[in-house]
Amino acid sequence: MRIINLATGNAHKVEEMQALAEASGLPVKIVAAAPMPHVAEDTGTFAGNARKKARALQSILLPGAWVLADDSGLEVEALGGAPGVDSAYYAGPRGDSAANLTKLVAKMRDVPEGKRGADFTCVLVLLGPVSGEQVFEGRCPGTLCREPAGGAGFGYDPLFVPQGCERTYAELAEAAKNKISHRGRAWAQLAAWWRQAGI
Repeated sequence: MRIINLATGNAHKVEEMQALAEASGLPVKIVAAAPMPHVAEDTGTFAGNARKKARALQSILLPGAWVLADDSGLEVEALGGAPGVDSAYYAGPRGDSAANLTKLVAKMRDVPEGKRGADFTCVLVLLGPVSGEQVFEGRCPGTLCREPAGGAGFGYDPLFVPQGCERTYAELAEAAKNKISHRGRAWAQLAAWWRQAGI
């Protein structure tokens, strides 16, 4: 079994990535960075930020370690793509998920139905001893409801209704969410590449 070091201190992301790995059948174990070096997420793109995090973690690990970094966020059409790459810090530098959600609800209060479109985007950057750098991107289109609903998930999940669904990310069972989520779609690409590479 391969160990993949995930460039995050977010326990929710570790759990979600491990669930995705298990669902895809890849023989890997996802472990959190301990500790994760501080990285200024200032590139302006999901791929750039993920790349910085992956390289920062790789620099403190033993040669040959597998490293995976994720950068993801919610892009809201009515807000010109915001919060986008700043999704984790939308309400301020503390990265308070509850405050971020509250701010987005307030910003969208007067936006009518039909103009509440949004996309969740995830970019994964994988660094390894034999692969160089691999980049995978997953997107999930949807809309924003008016009030948060559901107790599962994290971040903006209680406000986001994926296209073709009637419930928010936070109201879906984990397995159902992972099949359609932005992170699930990015992971599916990673899993396909992993198998093709014969790792």
